[in-house]
Amino acid sequence: MKKNLTVKDIIECTNGKLIMGDENIVCKNFERDSRLIKKDDIFIAMKGENFNGNKLWKNAFENGAKVAIVTELDENDKTYNSWNDKAIIKVDDQIKALQQIATKKRELYGDTFPIIAVTGSVGKTSTKDVIASVLSQKYKVLKTFANLNNDLGVPLTILKLQDEDVAVIEMGMNHIGEISRLSKIVKPNIAVITNVGTSHIGNLGSRDNILKAKLEILDGMKTPYLIINNDNDLLHSWYEENKNKLLIETYGIESNSKVRATNINLREYNSIFTCNIENRKFDVKVPIPGEHFILNSLCAALIGNKLKLTDKEIAKGIEKFELTKKRMEIIKLKSGIKIINDSYNASYESMKASIKSLSSMKQGRKIAVLGDMFELGEYAETLHRKVGEEVAKNNIDIVLCSGENSKFIIEEAQKLGMPKENLYYENTIDELYNKLKNILIENDNVLIKASNGMKFYTLTEKIIEHF
Repeated sequence: MKKNLTVKDIIECTNGKLIMGDENIVCKNFERDSRLIKKDDIFIAMKGENFNGNKLWKNAFENGAKVAIVTELDENDKTYNSWNDKAIIKVDDQIKALQQIATKKRELYGDTFPIIAVTGSVGKTSTKDVIASVLSQKYKVLKTFANLNNDLGVPLTILKLQDEDVAVIEMGMNHIGEISRLSKIVKPNIAVITNVGTSHIGNLGSRDNILKAKLEILDGMKTPYLIINNDNDLLHSWYEENKNKLLIETYGIESNSKVRATNINLREYNSIFTCNIENRKFDVKVPIPGEHFILNSLCAALIGNKLKLTDKEIAKGIEKFELTKKRMEIIKLKSGIKIINDSYNASYESMKASIKSLSSMKQGRKIAVLGDMFELGEYAETLHRKVGEEVAKNNIDIVLCSGENSKFIIEEAQKLGMPKENLYYENTIDELYNKLKNILIENDNVLIKASNGMKFYTLTEKIIEHF
C-alpha cells in the first residue's frame, strides 16, 4: 500500500503550482519550523501576525528540506533555480492546503486503518494519552503531540503517519463547524466524547450547542461508532434518545454502562478499581489521582477491548500511562512541598475535579492557587462563583486568586464560611508569588490552575526554583 505522497499528489489536491522541481519527489516528513528541518523534509511555510515562513524557504533548503510549500514567492527571483534538486510548490491558502494534503494522506491508508478521534469539553488530552498507552501494549501508535488539536495541529499529526498500526487524534474546537472539518480530514473509525461541560460556552451560548459541536465528530465517519461517558448528563440523555439509531458504547462509574468501574479506592497519588467489561473483571491501577482519570481509563479499556487487547495488556497500559505536561503534574520539592501543576487550561468541570484531588491529599495544608477561566461570556461570574463553592465544600485551607473574574471565587468562598484571613486576591502573578513565599511551609499541597492565557505555569516555575 502506498503511504507517502508525491509532489504531484500535493499539486493535484491543492490545485497548486509547481514553480520548480520534479513531480515524482516523495514527500515523507512535513515540518513547519525551518529551524527543525531535517534531511529530505517537506517545509510548509506558515504565515502569522509576527512571522512569515514564506521568507524562510532558503533556510529550509539549506537545512536539508527537499520541498517547500509556500503562498508567496518572488517568481522574478531566479536564485531558486540554483536548488535544482529541490521542488517549490505555490498554493493559495496555506492552512487550507495543509488540510487538503492531510486529507489526501489519510486516503492512502484506506477506510479500515484504525483511527480513534477524541473530543470533549475536558479530559481530551489525558484520555488521548491513556488510550495511546493502552494500545501501545500491542500496536505501534501515532498520537497527537501535546494538545495540537486544531485546524493546524490535526492535519500536521495526520501527516506524521508512516508505519503505525493505529492513530489516536485529539480534536478541539471553539466554534460550531470546527470539529466537522477536522473529522472529515481524519475520517475516524472510532469516535470518543469524554463529556459536555462549559468550556467555550461564551462562544457557543449553551451546553446544548456544545453537545451539537462535539457530535460533529461523526461527520467524517463512514459508519458511526461512538464511545461516550455515560455519567455525563447531556451525553446520557442523548444516548437514551439515540441508542437504537447509532452504534454507541458507554463507560461510566455511576451509570449502567458497557465498561464500568467498581471497588474504587481513591488514593493520594493514584487510584485502584475493578474494571467490569462484558462478563470479565480485572483490577486496574491508575497512576494519577482523581476520579476523572478513572473515567478516562475506562474509555481506554473499552477501546482496548474493541481492538482485541487482553485484560492484562489493558491494565498494563493504564498503569504505565503518562500525562502531557502541566496537567495534574505532581511535583515533590526538596522542601517537602507538593505542587499539583494543572496550569495548562481550566474550565469549571476541570477546576472542580482538580480541587477534589487536592482535597484528597492526606498530609499537610491544602492550598489552591486559582486564576481565571476564559471564554465563558455571560456565564463568567456564575461559573467562577461555582468554583468558590467547590473550594469551600472541599475543605481547602487557603485560596489565592488572580484575574478579572477570580475575585468571584474569593467572594463566594467567603460567603460560604471560609475565613477571610485564608483568602487572598492579588493583581499579578508576581504578587501571588510573593504572597506564597510568605505562606508556604513544609508538607503543603499546592494546586496551581488557570486557563493557559493566565500564564500560571510561570508561577509554578518560580515556586520550584525558590523552594
